[in-house]
Amino acid sequence: MRSVPPSRRARTAAALTAVTAALATAAGLGAGPAAAAGTAPDRYVALGDSFASGAGVPDQADADCMRSSRNYPALVNAALAPAAHEDVTCGGATTVHMTSAQNASAPPQLDALSADTDLVTLTIGGNDVGFADIIVRCVTLGAFNLAGSPCKSSYTWTGTDRLAATVDATAPKIAAAIDGIRQRAPQARILVTGYPAILPDNGTNCPWVATIAKGDAPWLRDTHKRLNTVIATQAAARGAVYVDTYTKSIGHDVCKPAGTRWMEPLITNAAAPFHPNAAGERAMADAVLAAAG
Repeated sequence: MRSVPPSRRARTAAALTAVTAALATAAGLGAGPAAAAGTAPDRYVALGDSFASGAGVPDQADADCMRSSRNYPALVNAALAPAAHEDVTCGGATTVHMTSAQNASAPPQLDALSADTDLVTLTIGGNDVGFADIIVRCVTLGAFNLAGSPCKSSYTWTGTDRLAATVDATAPKIAAAIDGIRQRAPQARILVTGYPAILPDNGTNCPWVATIAKGDAPWLRDTHKRLNTVIATQAAARGAVYVDTYTKSIGHDVCKPAGTRWMEPLITNAAAPFHPNAAGERAMADAVLAAAG
């Protein structure tokens, strides 16, 4: 492993301090029986984590949950114009927070549902696998070994990919979340989103933007896709609609320049690091609207 100059170490430390703080805050197929496609829902409820809340995207309407007035639920609501709408998405939410309070101002998200809810969107699972911790670990380790795969090695040195196992273990948690929605809103059409591309789909890295090592980038991409597959499988098994937000986001990852990227890099003021910006939230809304019919 090559030594790192003191000046680079200082820059890396400063960047890591910033991303750790921001991520800690952000992370702090059939239709249902009602709401036929093409008709405006009577009551739309949005559930989920920071990718749904629009963490860091101006303007922030709810600081406690890092919820933006331009997040994808707000855009879906504007397009569909339901009679009633409630957005309880919250940065840092896990599947636990579907049935348990996240903080004093964020009660259990499923409490927002009612028998007359006929459209629900759900974006969940990333924080169950430790999204913020993974990013901080990989950016930290990559800063000192950009040519290798230090982050992957830290998860696989025992001979088992512990992160893959964690992803697989989210399946029953996501299943329980969907089941909980169905119990509280039996007439609802449930749209469950995956996560859009963060890193280049071709497996390359961009160390000038984020210190993800060359060998870690394709492994992280595959892990990301693994989580989306788990989400899609659970949605299909429970009569929910899986919304693919990944495919159209290819080519709009953190490595792309401003104006092209839908996902923000390490240092940014357009969204939380490694989260969708306003264009990314718009793309997620478009995918949801297409699935809604």
